[in-house]
Amino acid sequence: MTLFKNPMNVLYWIAMAGLVFWFAYSKGWIFANFESIDAKQAIYLLENDDNVTLLDVRTIEEYKSGHLRDATLIPVQALSQNLGMLKQDKDKKIIVYCRTGSRSVTASRILEKNGFTPLNVKGGIIKLIGAGADLVK
Repeated sequence: MTLFKNPMNVLYWIAMAGLVFWFAYSKGWIFANFESIDAKQAIYLLENDDNVTLLDVRTIEEYKSGHLRDATLIPVQALSQNLGMLKQDKDKKIIVYCRTGSRSVTASRILEKNGFTPLNVKGGIIKLIGAGADLVK
């Protein structure tokens, strides 16, 4: 009963719960209808599975500074308007990466809602580089 005597306590806990929910959602830990894979799994699939394609959802500048070979660039902000660029890959798994793995969660949600099969790379290109992926410019 003392919790409700001070409305600031209630607002604080509502705000904290909201922040935890938002963080979990943005990381793809909850309400994710797509699979997340680690960098080593992504590299293995790229080397051994002909039924995958690669999507970089970073900015043009980030892409030019170094990207994975054969990656298609569609910045996450433009993905919804440019899904037609991926129509030939509708039946493939799409490995999606960004810098750290946050934008690729957003992109994976967009792709999944539009009938694609995204595989989000946890940790993004930073983890891919750490796992031995080669970049091209």
